Amino acid sequence: MTEDRVREASPRRLYRDKSNGMICGVCAGIADYFGADVTVVRILSAVALLWFNAVAFFAYIALCFLVPVKPSQLYRDESDKKFWQGVRTSPKGTFSAVRLRIREMDMRLQRMERYITSKRFNLDREFRDLGK
Repeated sequence: MTEDRVREASPRRLYRDKSNGMICGVCAGIADYFGADVTVVRILSAVALLWFNAVAFFAYIALCFLVPVKPSQLYRDESDKKFWQGVRTSPKGTFSAVRLRIREMDMRLQRMERYITSKRFNLDREFRDLGK
Protein backbone atom coordinates (compact mmCIF):
# COMPACT_ATOMS: atom_id res chain seq x y z
CA MET A 1 0.00 0.00 0.00
CA THR A 2 1.43 3.39 -0.91
CA GLU A 3 2.01 6.18 1.57
CA ASP A 4 -0.88 8.24 0.13
CA ARG A 5 -3.32 5.35 0.57
CA VAL A 6 -2.25 4.91 4.22
CA ARG A 7 -2.90 8.60 4.89
CA GLU A 8 -6.33 8.36 3.27
CA ALA A 9 -7.39 5.48 5.54
CA SER A 10 -9.53 6.78 8.36
CA PRO A 11 -10.86 4.76 11.30
CA ARG A 12 -13.97 6.96 11.15
CA ARG A 13 -14.99 5.51 7.80
CA LEU A 14 -17.01 2.39 6.95
CA TYR A 15 -14.98 -0.33 5.21
CA ARG A 16 -15.68 -3.84 3.95
CA ASP A 17 -13.73 -6.34 6.04
CA LYS A 18 -12.85 -9.07 3.52
CA SER A 19 -10.56 -10.89 5.95
CA ASN A 20 -13.47 -11.58 8.35
CA GLY A 21 -16.24 -11.61 5.75
CA MET A 22 -18.06 -14.49 4.13
CA ILE A 23 -19.11 -13.08 0.75
CA CYS A 24 -17.97 -9.48 0.26
CA GLY A 25 -17.22 -8.52 3.86
CA VAL A 26 -20.06 -6.00 4.14
CA CYS A 27 -21.55 -7.49 7.33
CA ALA A 28 -18.09 -7.84 8.89
CA GLY A 29 -17.32 -4.21 8.00
CA ILE A 30 -20.59 -2.98 9.51
CA ALA A 31 -19.93 -5.04 12.65
CA ASP A 32 -16.41 -3.60 12.93
CA TYR A 33 -17.67 -0.07 12.37
CA PHE A 34 -20.32 -0.26 15.10
CA GLY A 35 -18.37 -2.56 17.43
CA ALA A 36 -21.05 -5.25 17.19
CA ASP A 37 -20.81 -9.01 16.86
CA VAL A 38 -20.52 -10.17 13.24
CA THR A 39 -23.01 -12.97 13.84
CA VAL A 40 -25.68 -10.52 14.98
CA VAL A 41 -25.18 -8.34 11.91
CA ARG A 42 -25.36 -11.39 9.64
CA ILE A 43 -28.60 -12.56 11.28
CA LEU A 44 -30.12 -9.09 10.94
CA SER A 45 -29.15 -8.94 7.28
CA ALA A 46 -30.64 -12.41 6.68
CA VAL A 47 -33.89 -11.29 8.35
CA ALA A 48 -33.88 -8.15 6.21
CA LEU A 49 -33.35 -10.33 3.15
CA LEU A 50 -36.40 -12.41 4.10
CA TRP A 51 -38.66 -9.41 4.74
CA PHE A 52 -37.39 -6.99 2.11
CA ASN A 53 -36.16 -9.36 -0.58
CA ALA A 54 -35.19 -7.13 -3.48
CA VAL A 55 -34.32 -4.02 -1.46
CA ALA A 56 -31.99 -5.86 0.92
CA PHE A 57 -30.38 -7.82 -1.90
CA PHE A 58 -29.67 -4.75 -4.03
CA ALA A 59 -28.53 -2.76 -0.99
CA TYR A 60 -26.00 -5.50 -0.16
CA ILE A 61 -24.78 -5.64 -3.77
CA ALA A 62 -24.50 -1.84 -3.88
CA LEU A 63 -22.48 -1.84 -0.64
CA CYS A 64 -20.19 -4.49 -2.13
CA PHE A 65 -19.26 -2.09 -4.91
CA LEU A 66 -19.47 1.29 -3.12
CA VAL A 67 -17.76 0.61 0.21
CA PRO A 68 -13.96 0.36 -0.04
CA VAL A 69 -11.98 -2.59 1.33
CA LYS A 70 -10.56 -2.14 4.84
CA PRO A 71 -6.82 -1.32 4.77
CA SER A 72 -4.61 -3.76 6.65
CA GLN A 73 -2.97 -1.01 8.73
CA LEU A 74 -6.14 0.83 9.77
CA TYR A 75 -5.56 0.45 13.53
CA ARG A 76 -2.23 0.58 15.34
CA ASP A 77 -3.21 -2.06 17.90
CA GLU A 78 -6.21 -3.58 19.66
CA SER A 79 -6.65 -0.64 22.06
CA ASP A 80 -6.73 1.76 19.09
CA LYS A 81 -9.42 -0.40 17.49
CA LYS A 82 -11.51 -0.40 20.70
CA PHE A 83 -11.12 3.38 21.02
CA TRP A 84 -12.39 4.10 17.50
CA GLN A 85 -15.28 1.66 17.87
CA GLY A 86 -16.22 3.49 21.07
CA VAL A 87 -16.03 6.85 19.33
CA ARG A 88 -18.32 5.62 16.56
CA THR A 89 -20.88 3.97 18.86
CA SER A 90 -20.82 6.41 21.79
CA PRO A 91 -18.87 9.60 21.11
CA LYS A 92 -20.17 11.33 24.23
CA GLY A 93 -19.12 8.46 26.48
CA THR A 94 -15.70 8.18 24.87
CA PHE A 95 -14.92 11.85 25.20
CA SER A 96 -16.15 11.98 28.78
CA ALA A 97 -13.78 9.07 29.55
CA VAL A 98 -10.92 10.96 27.87
CA ARG A 99 -11.86 14.10 29.81
CA LEU A 100 -11.78 12.07 33.07
CA ARG A 101 -8.33 10.67 32.26
CA ILE A 102 -7.01 14.17 31.51
CA ARG A 103 -8.47 15.44 34.79
CA GLU A 104 -6.81 12.58 36.72
CA MET A 105 -3.46 13.27 35.05
CA ASP A 106 -3.81 16.97 35.89
CA MET A 107 -4.45 16.12 39.55
CA ARG A 108 -1.36 13.86 39.63
CA LEU A 109 0.70 16.64 38.07
CA GLN A 110 -0.55 19.11 40.69
CA ARG A 111 0.42 16.70 43.51
CA MET A 112 3.89 16.28 41.98
CA GLU A 113 4.32 20.05 41.66
CA ARG A 114 3.26 20.55 45.29
CA TYR A 115 5.77 17.94 46.43
CA ILE A 116 8.66 19.29 44.35
CA THR A 117 8.09 22.85 45.54
CA SER A 118 7.67 21.79 49.19
CA LYS A 119 10.29 21.80 51.96
CA ARG A 120 9.86 18.03 52.30
CA PHE A 121 11.29 17.48 48.81
CA ASN A 122 14.44 19.42 49.72
CA LEU A 123 14.72 17.50 53.00
CA ASP A 124 14.27 14.14 51.24
CA ARG A 125 16.90 15.12 48.67
CA GLU A 126 19.38 16.11 51.40
CA PHE A 127 18.85 12.77 53.19
CA ARG A 128 19.32 10.90 49.91
CA ASP A 129 22.54 12.82 49.22
CA LEU A 130 23.85 11.99 52.72
CA GLY A 131 23.38 8.29 52.05
CA LYS A 132 25.62 8.38 48.98
